[in-house]
Amino acid sequence: MIRVAVQLSKTTAAVVRTARLGSSSRFSLLSPPSSSWLASPWRSLHVGIDQPNGSPVARLMINYALSHARSQKSDESYAQGLLVLEQCLSAQSSEGQDADNSRGAVLLAMSTLFAERGDIHDAIDKLQRIEDLAHCSLDIRVAALEALAGLHLELDLDDSSSAIADKCLQLFENSELTDDGTSEVLRARVKAVKGLVELVKNNLDAAESLFEGFQTIERCAGSAAFAYGEFLVASQNFSSAKEVYQRVIEVGSEVNDSSVHCPLAGGNMSPMDVLVAATCALGQLEGNLGNFAEAEDLLTTTLTKTEEYFGSHHPKVGVVLTCIALMFRHKAMKEHSSSLLIQEGLYRRAMDLMKVSPKGTGEQLKVDRRDIAIIAGGAYAKILDVQKNRKAEGQMMKNWAELAWRNRRISLKEVLDIGQPPSKVPVIDTRICRLI
Repeated sequence: MIRVAVQLSKTTAAVVRTARLGSSSRFSLLSPPSSSWLASPWRSLHVGIDQPNGSPVARLMINYALSHARSQKSDESYAQGLLVLEQCLSAQSSEGQDADNSRGAVLLAMSTLFAERGDIHDAIDKLQRIEDLAHCSLDIRVAALEALAGLHLELDLDDSSSAIADKCLQLFENSELTDDGTSEVLRARVKAVKGLVELVKNNLDAAESLFEGFQTIERCAGSAAFAYGEFLVASQNFSSAKEVYQRVIEVGSEVNDSSVHCPLAGGNMSPMDVLVAATCALGQLEGNLGNFAEAEDLLTTTLTKTEEYFGSHHPKVGVVLTCIALMFRHKAMKEHSSSLLIQEGLYRRAMDLMKVSPKGTGEQLKVDRRDIAIIAGGAYAKILDVQKNRKAEGQMMKNWAELAWRNRRISLKEVLDIGQPPSKVPVIDTRICRLI
């Protein structure tokens, strides 16, 4: 480990030296941002460290750390990436907005790496430290609060998430901003995170007031637009939801293909999470509407992206596998066919990755990613129930799933047995690992 630290210290020094050589060599470690990216709707969602008053050294180190951590997606590569970020953070010795912006961007990047590895509490800790940066810009503070709300939703802490979303709204309202495109996008972001909380809590009327006018915001993209798409699905406006999801995917793919990291989104609100979640949501919607060929293509793409981004053993892979298995279940029900072996394999793998191990009568009710874990368990129970020699095992799983289910918008039966046309169309949000 000492050898690794020495090597990383040398690498960090090289990054700093490279940044000091001037713009002609600065991007030898980082592909130059294309003009299309600078003009894209996504550009206005991630500002601050990219502005002229931001630290170019911090930006280079952040991008290097993120690239290195994700290069192997191992515990070691993530630890090394975090070490680079720690060194970058400790190197910010000056005071003022530039320094605090650099610190805030580093903390957002650290929270993202922790969240990607499943260390949600560590991710939250890094985000909370941004509140202590007295001179940090509004966009970084908004990004931190967005991510905090999302991570609390992932932990099933809905009341805490609601309070954080309220704080984000208040922060924006108390800020002095010019009435330009950037403030419009920030307004959409703070309203969207509160709207997402209301959707999770099944307060559709409250969510509707928060998403009012989103269809006219030309530069509404990323996490805010994705939340709006989920609201449209909940409102059964499926055609508009598909358009919004497609736009989020298109813009998100531009950012991903540009090879320029966008660190100013923390935790589960990062561009990678949003792109995966939007692709998965569109695939689910197509499947629920009976467009199974399109659904299978989109969900297969989602699985590939999830494994590429998070690694093949990440719990989010289990979440996506559950979505795929549900699509096959719905297809089999509609076409009066059978895919039990495929479904069983998918559910078993999903439950293994999400560490679902219910006890005899369902007393283990505290589980991570509750909604999706229970859906996988409940659907698996139905598969076991049709096998004579496994009915007892199926009944145990069924009892556990029914006792653990707490979603207020839709019942477990409605999730597993979607009617035609569907009266309710559930969406599994892979970003927060919740059912909406």
